[in-house]
Amino acid sequence: MTLTDQQLDRYARHIILREIGGGGQIRLLAAHVVVIGAGGIGSPALQYLAAAGIGRLTIIDDDRVDRSNLQRQTLFGTDDIGRLKVEAAAAALRRLNPDVTPAPRAVRIDAANAADLLGGADCVLDGSDNFATRLAVADTALQLRIPLVSAAIGAFEGQLAVYRGWEPDRPCYRCFVGSDPDRADISCADQGVLGAMTGTIGSLAAIEVIRTIVPFGDDMAGKLLLADALSMRFRTLTLPKDPGCPACAVT
Repeated sequence: MTLTDQQLDRYARHIILREIGGGGQIRLLAAHVVVIGAGGIGSPALQYLAAAGIGRLTIIDDDRVDRSNLQRQTLFGTDDIGRLKVEAAAAALRRLNPDVTPAPRAVRIDAANAADLLGGADCVLDGSDNFATRLAVADTALQLRIPLVSAAIGAFEGQLAVYRGWEPDRPCYRCFVGSDPDRADISCADQGVLGAMTGTIGSLAAIEVIRTIVPFGDDMAGKLLLADALSMRFRTLTLPKDPGCPACAVT
């Protein structure tokens, strides 16, 4: 694969980065990324991944655009209210970058269909809003050995981590959260959310997806980034691998 003159212009700021270069940009254009959720986290992440030239973006979400989404889900506008999020998102990404092939999937991902939906991906970004979905995605990504970028947001706080639990020194998602499928979920409708904070976490998640495809800098796998907009503080914690984890200890 070679870059066209138009692509050389479009991705020039990537290409001049020593850590990415022309070869890295070609890898981005050949990559397949699955994004779970086209909401507060998925919306900015999809915009930046499309702008970066990720060749195929599978978008999984069974929801429709609601007026209350527009405070933070910048991929959509007022005219999109009532449309399936994946269809509105795919249309927006096509307008943004013709190099990108969006693959909208208006379904709810679960343990039964996750393998079919995630198979063949180079990376999975999970920005879903419930614990059961996160467990299904994480378990399947671990089984298929697909790097998982997991991002979450609540009120003024956000967190981000990368999981490759099949590696002997890296934790999986269950090493971090355990195995309780009945954990109560608190939605942004219940507690509110700072719209710009979702943009911050979604953008950081896009960085980690790009880093997964074209490695640069420090590896985030095995670390947890915590962001607090009230104190404007970012902290990074080490996540140990659980030697008794029922998921990755036997992988």
